[in-house]
Amino acid sequence: MVAYLLARAGVSVLVLEKHGDFLRDFRGDTIHPSTLEILDELGLADRFLALPHSKVSTIELRSTSEQSVALSLSRLPTKFPYIAFVPQWDFLEFLTAEAERLPAFHLKRNAEAVDLIQSGGTVTGVRYADQSGAHDVTAALVIGADGRTSRTREAAALPRVESSPPMDVFWFRVSRRRDEPEAVAGRIGAGKLCVMLNRGDYWQVAYLIPKGGADATRAAGIDAFRRDVASVAPDLSDRVAEIREWNDVKLLTVRADRLTQWYKPGYLAIGDAAHAMSPIGGVGINVAIHDAVVAANVLWRPLRNGRVTEADLARVQQRRERAVRIIQAFQSLVQTGFLAPTLESTRPATIPSIVRFVAKTPILRDIPPRLIAFGISRPHVESPTLG
Repeated sequence: MVAYLLARAGVSVLVLEKHGDFLRDFRGDTIHPSTLEILDELGLADRFLALPHSKVSTIELRSTSEQSVALSLSRLPTKFPYIAFVPQWDFLEFLTAEAERLPAFHLKRNAEAVDLIQSGGTVTGVRYADQSGAHDVTAALVIGADGRTSRTREAAALPRVESSPPMDVFWFRVSRRRDEPEAVAGRIGAGKLCVMLNRGDYWQVAYLIPKGGADATRAAGIDAFRRDVASVAPDLSDRVAEIREWNDVKLLTVRADRLTQWYKPGYLAIGDAAHAMSPIGGVGINVAIHDAVVAANVLWRPLRNGRVTEADLARVQQRRERAVRIIQAFQSLVQTGFLAPTLESTRPATIPSIVRFVAKTPILRDIPPRLIAFGISRPHVESPTLG
């Protein structure tokens, strides 16, 4: 996204993509209203929504003790009062195809960024590896958007703080019937919790386990795991046999961290490279896209003029850090106040009274959906169309 926006403003950009395509089993396939608004500002929303997708405007939480609450995005003040579920590889291919219309945009696939080129404390380029060996590219600015295991961030040696989410996540999929609700469905049981994401003809299921509990869960066997899933989500009882073996279940080790400084001369980290988000709320992609929009807004003019200062890079962090810290604090509150006690409990599961109160109170019920839909602040595209 940041490469598209900069190339659109006439800045020559090279994107290094480690793989030859985007066909990997991403989990973050949720495109929230704020991102849809950004695509709309760029004139891309209609073409994007022509891709196969599902729309979800309800977030439902149900316990095995028959309590339930629902939060709705339908009342939010936006042209897009829903979450669009689009496979992330489709989103990336769509955005790449749009960017490749711009003469200033360049993409090199099968090219893995392995190190930064630095001189006197300033980043002057990046080293990447492909099938023919190692190559160096000089650049006025290197943007590290290479995720929570970022090689460029490590090479920049920027200071970081970490938190300790109380859970990890097993991901798997089971078939979905057409008559089932089109909602994001949370299920709570005694010591168990899962989230079911509507992917059209199947549910993508996130089954939460205590932090570091993967080996113990696997040791109990796949049959025990199927029984645990059925106990917390009885509506899936007739389909848990589709989880044939542990190879059908992928582990996400949940981590959350944040750079205290996102930049050094010649380098800027954004997205998960700057702040790995918890999966709570599924907001990671959209927070990263907000970073990209702000980075392009701030940097397109200095880059066109050929000189990016530390003050320019600091301004990106200043405009984004508050929102990131508030969202991470909210995620931490949910984890420590709700998820951890639920996973540790052996008593019949109940939905916390505060959650039920918020869901039933008109003045409060739209706050969680608004936070999920828009984040703390909605950036708008300020870079011009010059490419």
